[in-house]
Amino acid sequence: MTIFFLFAARPLRHASRNPIPLSYASHMPTILVIDDNPAVATALETLFSLHDIDTRIAASPEAGLIALAQSPVDLVMQDMNFEEDTTSGEEGVALFREIRAHHPDLPVILLTAWTHLEAAVELVKAGAADYLAKPWDDRKLMVTVNNLLELSQTRQQLARRNAGDRRRRAALDEYTLRGFVHADPLTESTLALACQVARSDLPVLITGPNGSGKEKLAEIVHANSSVRGGPFIALNCGALPADLIEAELFGAEAGAYTGANRAREGKFEAADGGTLFLDEIGTLPLAGQVKLLRVLETGQFQRLGSNRERAVKVRVISATNADLPALIAAGQFREDLFYRLNAVEVRLPALTQRPDDILPLARHFLPADKSLDSAAEHALLAHRWPGNVRELRNTVQRAALLSLGARIGVDDLGLPAAAIPQSVQSSDPGEPDRTTIEAALARAGGVLAQAASELGMSRQALYRRIERLGIARG
Repeated sequence: MTIFFLFAARPLRHASRNPIPLSYASHMPTILVIDDNPAVATALETLFSLHDIDTRIAASPEAGLIALAQSPVDLVMQDMNFEEDTTSGEEGVALFREIRAHHPDLPVILLTAWTHLEAAVELVKAGAADYLAKPWDDRKLMVTVNNLLELSQTRQQLARRNAGDRRRRAALDEYTLRGFVHADPLTESTLALACQVARSDLPVLITGPNGSGKEKLAEIVHANSSVRGGPFIALNCGALPADLIEAELFGAEAGAYTGANRAREGKFEAADGGTLFLDEIGTLPLAGQVKLLRVLETGQFQRLGSNRERAVKVRVISATNADLPALIAAGQFREDLFYRLNAVEVRLPALTQRPDDILPLARHFLPADKSLDSAAEHALLAHRWPGNVRELRNTVQRAALLSLGARIGVDDLGLPAAAIPQSVQSSDPGEPDRTTIEAALARAGGVLAQAASELGMSRQALYRRIERLGIARG
């Protein structure tokens, strides 16, 4: 008759002789031992306690499954036989399959005897982490256990991150994103913040490098705001002469300045009941900053050449690629205006800081009948994109226009050779060499279009190949 025990002994606490890896030192790992032999359970519990590992003991498959259902563990060590005079390992197989069905990612080490070693090997093929023969070597056992615990923690961290990503994406589904193409977690975090602050009436300052998509982000803030039914008016403060900024912002009466033949409304009036987006706010002259500050404080302004006060209700979103605190220190930007505009800052990272966005954006910019080959995709990922999304869009659209075939290659992109990894430069084994190109040029009488057609290349790709190889065209 076999007696089943469920041990709940308190692990022994000793100074660790072999410190556990730092990757999970902040979390004491837990191992569940499922074995009906009290001597085996006690030996393992003692060994693990010396390495600061918590141990739970179950003396039967049923008790082990109950323990797993009650609280999570990091690793399971299970015997292959439990009933008296049984050596087939069938019980161990059934237990493993039950654990795997309910806990597919939980690592399981099998404790085996020679009589059921073959069954253990089959279970390893089916997903068991490892098997150890009794009696075991403590040193080898701890190497295996430490490796599996580190792997288990990595999987748990990845699972938590993936779960967080799914929650964030689900939350973003509630908002209007205006077709904003994204895949990088950093971009999703930025979008989540922009959508969160959109529903308040606070001014928003969007910071980030040129070409990163700040105006698109401002449109998203507007589309999810309480004034989304009103107009969205954009003004690039850096694109206008300093003497016209005031008229653009606040309007002007007829005769207010040379050429003002009739009265005109400014951007604030045009944006009444909606959103005014002030791009490149750091370039606004100091005189314009003073008047902008007054409008933000009072909601009132005067047209240029008029003494009549006008009132508007406008949500102001501003954007800059400049270091505004540095401009404040240099006396070029008003500190009080900065704090008025910067109630909430949303920073849009450079494209190289959100690399998972690169290929989805590139595919978005391509026409339906064009696609990128693998070498071109590698080149896009390797490029630093100093011009950010704007540069990527121009590069891809130019390549789509100039490429003759449906597939866009590295040469079609026209990226600097230094920006393309050696592994993808001229990586196509079918790309013509110097002799082939010179022969085609000779037959075409030096006409690039004819030679390119013969070689199955675009004219631009052939031209870049000629330049790279230093082939004379005369």
